Amino acid sequence: MRKLVYYIATTLDGFIAGPDGVDPTGPNGFWPLPADYIQHIAAHYPETLPGPARAALSVTSEGTHFDTVLEGRRSYQIGLEAGVTDAFPHLRHVVFSRTLTESPDPAVELAINPVQTVRDLKRQDGKDIWLLGGAELAGALYTQIDQLILKVGALTLGTGIPLFSRTTDFDPRTWQLTDHTVLDSGAAFLTYDRPAELNGTAR
Repeated sequence: MRKLVYYIATTLDGFIAGPDGVDPTGPNGFWPLPADYIQHIAAHYPETLPGPARAALSVTSEGTHFDTVLEGRRSYQIGLEAGVTDAFPHLRHVVFSRTLTESPDPAVELAINPVQTVRDLKRQDGKDIWLLGGAELAGALYTQIDQLILKVGALTLGTGIPLFSRTTDFDPRTWQLTDHTVLDSGAAFLTYDRPAELNGTAR
């Protein structure tokens, strides 16, 4: 069965963006993007690079991890404000929104119910499903996540938007570290899986 993977950049203190929710890697962003960080993503997770970045880096590989990306309305809005209606034209792109009545791009699918959509996607053939974020969507899908891939930046914020929305239900879960890469620049890529005996349970 396909896995739902929360592949996300986070600070050392567990934030994925500043309090304003603006793209931390944008023109005025604070997120460090050292060369080895970009090179590692291009080599190992090329499908997670937005279309414009793939073109700029001459990345053509379809990748081996994901063929579908899930995004919340607020995260999607960041791209829209930059004039990009589909940042991932090389992936099946699903945006969850209760306010959009028509997709801004014919290739972008709109959905309302995150849990039911993910359950349906998991039953379909294909590669794993990339949960891009943001925090509210990750919180709504907390119980459905099978794997975490955390791109841990060598910085702290003090406050900001956390990995999961603060409205997420309290539900402690155990994860097993199954892979890790630490770059010379200080960034770390950490992969955590749900132990097989715990999958589908609350612990």
